[in-house]
Amino acid sequence: MKHVIALDVGGTGMKAALVGADGTLLHQVRRATGRERGPDAVVADILDFAAELRAHGVRQYGEAASAAGVAVPGIVDEAEGVAVYAANLGWRDVPLRALLTERLGGVPVALGHDVRAGGLAEGRIGAGRGADRFLFVPLGTGIAGAIGIDGRVEAGAHGFAGEIGHIVVRPQGASCPCGQRGCLERFASAAAVSEAWAAACGDPDADAADCAKAVESGDVRARQVWQDAVDALADGLVTALTLLDPRALIIGGGLAEAGETLFTPLREAVRRRVTFQKLPSLVPAALGDTAGCLGAGLLAWDLIDTTDPSYPSYPSYPSEVTT
Repeated sequence: MKHVIALDVGGTGMKAALVGADGTLLHQVRRATGRERGPDAVVADILDFAAELRAHGVRQYGEAASAAGVAVPGIVDEAEGVAVYAANLGWRDVPLRALLTERLGGVPVALGHDVRAGGLAEGRIGAGRGADRFLFVPLGTGIAGAIGIDGRVEAGAHGFAGEIGHIVVRPQGASCPCGQRGCLERFASAAAVSEAWAAACGDPDADAADCAKAVESGDVRARQVWQDAVDALADGLVTALTLLDPRALIIGGGLAEAGETLFTPLREAVRRRVTFQKLPSLVPAALGDTAGCLGAGLLAWDLIDTTDPSYPSYPSYPSEVTT
């Protein structure tokens, strides 16, 4: 059975899989990243993990993986296959593609950015399936974005496309580690909502999920915190849709787990702000925390000759898919 190796490397954990031609996760494994042991140890573990997956594929499916894909955080030079920088992993200029190609016996390897890989998966086989243009925005500790155009995700000239979390929505607002003030992620990320709700309710351990529950129970303080975040997010999204004109806005990450507690007021806030712009569909992400791993698998399949009959039969990219 033809398959590829997929690795999604995070700051605390790694998700890995063997992915079939139809996007099925044939075999899944998770383990700690172990960043406390230093960047060299993390790289060694990634190589070992990939080699273990290759060996499992040979045992289980009678052949080695046809390709491999790995998604990593931070700054990524996808063209050169280099993990340029990741603050939470401590590495700089790691030639990860070359290292993995050598370790896996010369199979083609794709290196991608974690959020863009997640967007790729959401666009082709998730909530964006059927849209030729979309914006994927995961709301987690920070806020990132992936711009989907005709079956691919736009990296930008320097690899920074989609950084919607650093659109300034509240000039002179809270300072951001990026050096600006008033960035979207300082007001509408899960971390920002957690911080605001902890201050409002007086419980330092309270988080965004607690705030959502308090909103649902009618707590006035929680509703104000939540609405402030929704308004900031709507401002950022309308700026993005004015520039990009997407057919779909896909919202994921921890904050999206609040479901309609988030999506009902957010849709209304976006609707109130649009004037001449075409209102896109605004939908929750569909793939959860498997999106990055699935995206890494798609990157790997993209390296394989598309005339091969085993190539994934997703909708034709230009008209139906968006990543």
